[in-house]
Amino acid sequence: MTSTAAVDLATALGLVFVIEGLLLALLPEWSKRLVATILALPSRDLRAGGLLSAALGLAILWLARG
Repeated sequence: MTSTAAVDLATALGLVFVIEGLLLALLPEWSKRLVATILALPSRDLRAGGLLSAALGLAILWLARG
């Protein structure tokens, strides 16, 4: 991994923590309901949602990085 790739990875992980932290701080009740909803979902649905999210993220990265 090049140093640029390491910086990009660290930046991406930092942004994940910032966004997650803001959601928990600003919308704690909504976050609790979201977690309860996720816990009630079947694993198949969570897996499908995760794959869809990963594919969308890759598409965004591909478009952004050209």
